[in-house]
Amino acid sequence: MSQSEAPIAKKEPKTLEHHGDVRIDDYYWLCDRTSDATLKYLQAENDYATDQTAHTKEFQKALYDEMLGRIQETDLSVPTKDGDYFYYSRTEEGKAYGILCRKRYSLDAPEEILLDENELAKGHEFFALGDSDISLNHQLLAYAIDTNGSERCTLVFKELATGKLFPEEIKDMAEVVWANDNRTVFYTRLDQAHRPCQVWKHRLGEDPSQDQLIYEETDEAFYVSLGNTRSDAYLLISIDSKVTSEIHILDANQPDGAFKVVCPREHGVEYSISHHPGQGGDSDRFYIITNEDAINSKLMVTPVNSLGKENWQTVIPHRPKVQLTGISVFIDHLIIYERQGGLPTIRIQKLSTGEETALDFPEPTYSVWAGAMPEFDNKTLRFTYTSLITPASVFDYDMDTHERELKKETPVLGGYDPSQYQSEWLMAAAPDGTQVPISLVYKKGLERNGNNPLFLYGYGSYGHSSSASFSSIRLSLLDRGVVYAIAHIRGGGEMGRPWYEDGKFLHKKNTFTDFIACAEYLIQHQWTRPNKLAIYGGSAGGLLMGAVLNMRPDLFKVALAAVPFVDVLTTILDPSLPLSVMEWDEWGNPNQQDFYKYMKSYSPYDNVTAQDYPDLLITGGLNDPRVSYWEPAKWTAKLRQLKTDQNRLLLKTNMDAGHGGASGRYGWLEETAFEYAFMLDSLGLATTDD
Repeated sequence: MSQSEAPIAKKEPKTLEHHGDVRIDDYYWLCDRTSDATLKYLQAENDYATDQTAHTKEFQKALYDEMLGRIQETDLSVPTKDGDYFYYSRTEEGKAYGILCRKRYSLDAPEEILLDENELAKGHEFFALGDSDISLNHQLLAYAIDTNGSERCTLVFKELATGKLFPEEIKDMAEVVWANDNRTVFYTRLDQAHRPCQVWKHRLGEDPSQDQLIYEETDEAFYVSLGNTRSDAYLLISIDSKVTSEIHILDANQPDGAFKVVCPREHGVEYSISHHPGQGGDSDRFYIITNEDAINSKLMVTPVNSLGKENWQTVIPHRPKVQLTGISVFIDHLIIYERQGGLPTIRIQKLSTGEETALDFPEPTYSVWAGAMPEFDNKTLRFTYTSLITPASVFDYDMDTHERELKKETPVLGGYDPSQYQSEWLMAAAPDGTQVPISLVYKKGLERNGNNPLFLYGYGSYGHSSSASFSSIRLSLLDRGVVYAIAHIRGGGEMGRPWYEDGKFLHKKNTFTDFIACAEYLIQHQWTRPNKLAIYGGSAGGLLMGAVLNMRPDLFKVALAAVPFVDVLTTILDPSLPLSVMEWDEWGNPNQQDFYKYMKSYSPYDNVTAQDYPDLLITGGLNDPRVSYWEPAKWTAKLRQLKTDQNRLLLKTNMDAGHGGASGRYGWLEETAFEYAFMLDSLGLATTDD
C-alpha cells in the first residue's frame, strides 16, 4: 500500500459558532463511536499502520525479545508489614499480571494468595485492577476491576479466610475505603462525564440498591476522592478542583456519624491534612499543608477540636525557593517531602527532640518517593530511589539510628553495568530568558559531534514533575547510540508551584516554547541535529507534540504522540466530556473570549497548516475516558488533508483499551516495541544487527 492509499476520512462539515468565530469541523462524524463508519475507518487506519510497518516486523520482535530479556519475569516486591501480616505482590514467568499475597507473623509462614489478577483477567481483552482496601481486621478485601479500559470499575468484596465472594457488586465506582467496624465501606461513583461526584455508604452483604448517598458534589469543576489517616482514626472525603480543595472528616469508628468540614472551600486555596493522635487533648492534632498566601505551600498544625484557621500555627513557613510537596506523620517522626532546585528532597524531624536529618542522593538527576508505610507506630522510612542510570531501589531508613538499608534493587538481566552510562543535568535558555532544566543520559564513549540520534520527552502540564527514573527498556535506545533526554518545561512542577503557574492558562505557550528551546539547545551544543531528533509525549504531552510540530516541524525528524489531547476547544466546550468543566482551572474557560482565542491559537487540531511535517505515529484507545479516541483520529485526518510532505503518518488505535494502552506487561511491551521500531526506523537504526 502506497502513501496515497492511506485511509481518507470523508468530510462532513459541521459549523460551530463561538464568540462570533465560525469553526468548520470536517471530521465531527468520527465522534460517534457506535457507528460502523467510525469503526471501519479506525480499523482501516490500523491496517494501514500494520502495512506501513511490515518491513520492521522482525525488528519489532527483536526489540520485544531484548526488552523482555532484561526483565526478571518471576519476581517479588519488598513485603510491607501491616499488623500481623506482611503484604507483597509477585509475578510469574509467562503470566501478564501480578499476584497479591500475604504471610502472617513471619516471612517464613505459608503464603496466602489474596488476588491472582491472571485469573481475574481470563476472558477479557483488557483487565486492570482498580482501587482496593483491606478491612482493619485484615479479614475482608474490597477491590475494583476494569475490563475495558473505561475506568468505570465494578466493586467486589471477598472474605479472605475462605476466598468467598459476597453476592453484591457495585458498578461505575472509582474509590473505596473501609470504616473501622469491618462491615461498612464508603465508595465514590462517577457521573456521565466520568467525574467522581458522589460518596455512598454500603453495608457488607446488603443490596447495593439500599446504599445511602452521603455526599454529592454539584459543582462540575470539583471531584471527590476518599481516604483515611495513617492513625486509622479518621475517614476523609477530599473535594478538589484544579485550584481549590475542601476536606470532610468522620470518626472511622462511627460510620453512621456525619462528616464534618475541616475548612470550607475558598477559591484558589488548597490544603491536605494528616493526623497525629498525640496523648489526647490539644496534643491530638492535624498537620495541614496549605498554599494560602504561600504559593509553594507551608505546613500548619491545629488541635483536632479547634479546626478554625485562627487556631492554626506555623510549623514550616513558606519559602520562595522550596516547594513543600507532602508529609508523612508517625508517632515520633515527621517526614517532609520537598522540591528544591528542580529535584525532590526528603528530610526528617524527630518530634520529641526537634532534631532534623536530610537524606542525601548521589546523582545529578533522580527520582525519589515514599513507599508503603501503613503503620503509625513506626520508626522506619521506606523510600524508592531511582535515576536514569540506577534501577528502582527500595531502601529502609531507620529514623533514629540514621542507618540506610537497601532492601531490593530491581533486577536488570543481561549483564547491565551502570558504570557504562552517564547522566547529566543541563540548562537551556527559553526565549524569555528562563533557564529550563534538561535531564539527559547516554552510553559512555559517545562523541558530542552533532551526529547522535536523540529522543526528547516532554509533558509540562498539571504541575506534574517528569523526574528522571530508570527504564530497562530504554537500554534498547541507549545501546544503539541514542541519547535520551527529558525537557523539564513550564507547566510541570519540577521548579515549584510558580513553574506550573507560568505554564498554564494564558501562559500555556511557555510550555511549547520551552520544549523548542530545549531542542535547539541540544542541537546547538552538538548533542544531535534536526534529522536525528525524535520527540515523544502522551496525553497532555501529546498536546505538546501537536503544538511544537505546528510551530517548528523543521526541528524534528520523527514524533510519537500517545493518546494526544489535541482538539482542545471541541473537548473543553462540551460539558458532557471528562476534559471539560473540571479542566477550566488548568487551560481556561473557553466560554470567556480571551481564553477562547488564546486556546484556539495553540490547539493542535485548529492549527494544522499546509506544511511539511516529520514522520508521525499517533496512538489512541477506543475506550479512553480521558482523551476520547476521536481526538487523535480527527487530528490524523486533518493532517492527511493538509500536510504537504510524503513522510509517514500513522494512526494506531487500540480497540480494546483506554488511556493507558494495552493491559498486562506483555501487551504493553508489544506496543512499546512497535513505537520504538517506528522511531528507530525513521532514524535509520532499524536493524537487528549487533
